[in-house]
Amino acid sequence: MLSPRFVSHLPLILPALGMTGLMPAHAEEAAEIGGGNEGETIVVTARAQTLYRVTETEVGKIAADPLDVPQSVQVINSDMIEDQGARDIRDLYRNVPGVSANNYATVTYRGFSQDVTYYDGLRGDPFQTFSVPQLFTIDRVEFLKGPAGMLYGAGSPGGTINYVTKKPSDQFAANMRAIVGGRNRYGGSFDVTSPLDKDGVMSARAGLFYEDYDSYRAHASSRTLVADGGLTARISDDTKLTVQVTDYDQDLPGNRLRGIPIDADGNFLTYRSWNHNDPGDFIRYNGLVTQARLDSKLSDAISFNVAGRWFRYNEDQEYHEPVALRDTDGDGVYDTVTREFRKQHRHVEGLSLGANLVGKFTTGVFEHTVLLGGDWYREDSTGQNYATRNVSALSLIDPDYSDSSKPDLSGVTPSYTDARALRRGVYLQEQLGIGEHVILVGGVRRDWFDDNDYIAGDSASSAATTWRTGAIYKPRRDVSLYVSWSQAFEPQDVSDQSPLAGGPFAAETGNQIEAGIKTDLLNGRIQTTLAAYRIVRRNVLQIDDSQDAVNGVDQLAPIGEVTSKGVEATVTADVTRDWVVSLNYAYNDTRITGTAEGQSIDNSVGDRFPNTPHHQAGFWTRYQVQAIETAFAFGGQYVSDQIDRSGDRLKPFTVFDATISHDFGFAEVKFRIENIFDKYYAVSGFTGAKGAYLGNARSWFVELRRRF
Repeated sequence: MLSPRFVSHLPLILPALGMTGLMPAHAEEAAEIGGGNEGETIVVTARAQTLYRVTETEVGKIAADPLDVPQSVQVINSDMIEDQGARDIRDLYRNVPGVSANNYATVTYRGFSQDVTYYDGLRGDPFQTFSVPQLFTIDRVEFLKGPAGMLYGAGSPGGTINYVTKKPSDQFAANMRAIVGGRNRYGGSFDVTSPLDKDGVMSARAGLFYEDYDSYRAHASSRTLVADGGLTARISDDTKLTVQVTDYDQDLPGNRLRGIPIDADGNFLTYRSWNHNDPGDFIRYNGLVTQARLDSKLSDAISFNVAGRWFRYNEDQEYHEPVALRDTDGDGVYDTVTREFRKQHRHVEGLSLGANLVGKFTTGVFEHTVLLGGDWYREDSTGQNYATRNVSALSLIDPDYSDSSKPDLSGVTPSYTDARALRRGVYLQEQLGIGEHVILVGGVRRDWFDDNDYIAGDSASSAATTWRTGAIYKPRRDVSLYVSWSQAFEPQDVSDQSPLAGGPFAAETGNQIEAGIKTDLLNGRIQTTLAAYRIVRRNVLQIDDSQDAVNGVDQLAPIGEVTSKGVEATVTADVTRDWVVSLNYAYNDTRITGTAEGQSIDNSVGDRFPNTPHHQAGFWTRYQVQAIETAFAFGGQYVSDQIDRSGDRLKPFTVFDATISHDFGFAEVKFRIENIFDKYYAVSGFTGAKGAYLGNARSWFVELRRRF
């Protein structure tokens, strides 16, 4: 059942879809919505050369060429997102070596779970728990590898993900899409950007997205609505203010989805469509985000930006959580899972502020770029949780969903959460250019943290100093050799500090040394990266499955030290005028290298770290046939074996996808098929009855797109 507000938006979608045959198409002249790309827009009939090339990133707080950043950086631009038919962030992981799917919105990033993301350089992620970031409002996704404590404060040492949102453009452009596909998939979107006056002082953007489809898991489905708008005011030639508002609404019947149980060798104990949830279970999510940013260039030497981002979301869940596997017939094979019914409500509200002052000046042979900045973030979270095990077990072989009535919770005492996390920091960085060939980078940051658990009456305060240094040597302008050292610091989540979860726990720390080479050869027709790194992380927390949950709260245990070592490589090349290829490979070895008091008995020194494949490889290639105005694209991903949190093996997998795009003149049509050979595989693993998280079953859709 959709929320009343969700239903109220639907009439806005239908007229938009009905307009597809009414507007003239000027596809080759139109700019992409949001104004994220400069110059020629790449469509089916345009040349493929430099299609996926990226020459600027802001993931380092200063707009810079990736060759001038002394860490591995990868940017997925709007052209690749469009070509691959990506809907949410999970569709892009194949393109980024060192990043693999974990569960829900989290990833494994250079061996470590990463669940903190940024939008336009600010905290304020509205998809923190069990909803996955959507890409409708996103122009590009920036991946900074390794610790970024000096730039962003608290975070995982594996890396940082920054979403760059679509902004209003001072040139008119619009596009409209309709989609149909397998598993009852249908939907559509419309977005438009335009100047609002003849002088281009004011410009605006508006967009609406809706999509509905059934899951390959029994009685599970997804309905997503995104409404997005923005307004830009050019206060002067060198100053502009942009304000944006985005509303997210998701209804996920039959969720929240855990995995499929496996045995020690990684064999699934039941079929892929099995669902531990009853038909009446659900997740309902609504998020609202408002952000504003002021950019100003005071002179050729000094510029600054000031930004704020406010968000809130509400998440309601009723679901059956798998608890333990049972062998009911004594044949030595698990055939049943016991369950716990949970009813949860979570409300989160956050405010993020940030400011950066950049000075550029020259003294003799030295070119200075000085960054001075600060940020402040406050997040309040409240929740209510009911849990009871007075529910029936569920067969893995022949599940009976006929009696899906909810258990009586009138005698159940709920647990509550009420917490505040406060983060603030200041930082200073100098980027020093010496002649034409050498760049030195050095930066320092000071952070302060204050956390309060109002239910438990606990509070924690701490501070940390993190450093970042690097050196770049450019024997020529299109080749960059670099080495860097960086640190990370992350206090444990407020909820994890609760005595209910086994807390309090010491903060995590980490550091990395990295060296590599980047190129941008033949005027950008060949871009390559090669990086080697070593990360040491201490005081990592993991769920301890050897202990029962307390009032629905999983128990945690520390791991003393984990070391991640690896090598990553990427190549993006324009082979011919019409043929582009993107390749990547990553090797990673993440192991437990130290102990801590109270460490979980399932993890000992020398063991592999869970959900960290040794080998990953991915590719994507696109060839366009000008004579028939059609582009053919094909991609694949290989991930080697892993272990789950119980030490059970996850089998390696290889999957392939493809798209075909054709320009009919009145509209472009794209056909996309994912997991062509319908591989039944696990992308990551949890423990015991919670099973292994699955990759998507084979799916397809056809998208009709009209630009004007």
